Amino acid sequence: MNLFLALVVAVLFGSGATLLLKADLFRVVVGLALISNAASLTVMASGLRRGQPPILPGDAGEPVADPLTQAMTLTALIIGFAVTALLLALAYRVYATHRSVDLDDLSRRERAAEEELERGIPVERDQAVVPDEVADPPAPPRGEEVRR
Repeated sequence: MNLFLALVVAVLFGSGATLLLKADLFRVVVGLALISNAASLTVMASGLRRGQPPILPGDAGEPVADPLTQAMTLTALIIGFAVTALLLALAYRVYATHRSVDLDDLSRRERAAEEELERGIPVERDQAVVPDEVADPPAPPRGEEVRR
């Protein structure tokens, strides 16, 4: 069983590291999530001890399962899901403003904007279409008061 868990952790970690090296922002986020899950699985596999549940009163003399490993892994999974959700929201925002998730393209645009700022040329904001939930609300028609 330990060999199987070691192989699963190796595949998860290797896949995550490969995705982290890609130039696509969403693949980087998925790679980070895979590495986080591989670390959680490693902690679970290292603390795997069979025994009775750690609830009192227990049978004397029998081994007890370690609850600390399970609690730490559950905490790590919840934090990993929150970080993944935050990174996906940020990646979506980058896509909504720049219409690209290619890291090379984004760095080229940033470099060009910095060069224009150094030359004193005013930088025009991207003409990307902003999604409705991000755009400003429409102004009320003239002659009508806004009720609050």
